[in-house]
Amino acid sequence: MKRNLHADIQFNGGLSLNILTDDEVNKIHLGTLELLDQTGVFVEDEKALDCFESGGARVDKKTKMVQIPSYLVEEAIRSAPSKVILAGRDSKHDIVLEGNRVHFTNFSEGVKVNDLQTGENRTPVKKDLADSARIIDYLDEVDFCEKALGAHDVSQKTVPLHNAEAYLTNTTKHCAFGPGNGKLLNKILEMAAVIIGGFKKLKERPIVSFTTCPVSPLKLVTDCCEIIMESAKNNVVCNILSMAMSGGTAPVSTAGTLVTHNAEILSGITLSQLTRKGAPVIYGSSTTAMDLKLAAATVGTPECALISAAVARIAKNYLLPCYVAGG
Repeated sequence: MKRNLHADIQFNGGLSLNILTDDEVNKIHLGTLELLDQTGVFVEDEKALDCFESGGARVDKKTKMVQIPSYLVEEAIRSAPSKVILAGRDSKHDIVLEGNRVHFTNFSEGVKVNDLQTGENRTPVKKDLADSARIIDYLDEVDFCEKALGAHDVSQKTVPLHNAEAYLTNTTKHCAFGPGNGKLLNKILEMAAVIIGGFKKLKERPIVSFTTCPVSPLKLVTDCCEIIMESAKNNVVCNILSMAMSGGTAPVSTAGTLVTHNAEILSGITLSQLTRKGAPVIYGSSTTAMDLKLAAATVGTPECALISAAVARIAKNYLLPCYVAGG
């Protein structure tokens, strides 16, 4: 089982990157608790509303606003596992997410691909996914596999199933997918069970995990709720990943953006833990700043790096595995 090198270890000397002090992390946490308790989050899915209500949150069924008491959020943080194992189809690719260990994955989802034969820049098809999966499988520097592309030559209603088939059958590394919704998530689990040798084996060695994104600011839409809840029911890892943008869907200040981001992730983690206490989650981020001239997300920028470092610091404070996007 692969345990990579540590990051952010405190030594007596040398360079370090200290984005937030302990007091600043605490202020962001307390601001987040106030936001979740007083303002709340919009929750679109009826089953999720019922889950929050039965768990102790204040739910307005007409407006679909959910106000989550602080004790409920903090209990969810405590019950979420601090260690997550991402199993590969080949056990040599098993990786452990814990503490400050660092692993790397490719990013998704490219909307164009350069044809390997002609060099043409074109829309990707399912065969391109299979090719990219084999490349990722070969690269020692990539620890687990996300779908680098999406298939555009198949029905977009079922495209997550085609994406999953292309990757699960062409890599022996762990695969992470955006499954689209809860129904398709369960279909992907059926596929994974066939590959690994049955559902019992899949529970022992979950070779897939799932990713879902709240809609900024502060919305858990139906598909997001379904993915969080179905992941929890099946005890598979769910990466709850905010894509807030400073100056766009979040306050322009870094502190305000981090509070918005944190509230979105913690509301999703609370839903997960109310569905099944102890369900594995990852504290995810693709949060960055908005380019105020182009109204587009900025990646590969100092602002994105600073936000990602701050997010990792917050997740470490919660003792939660963390995923941050690069540029």
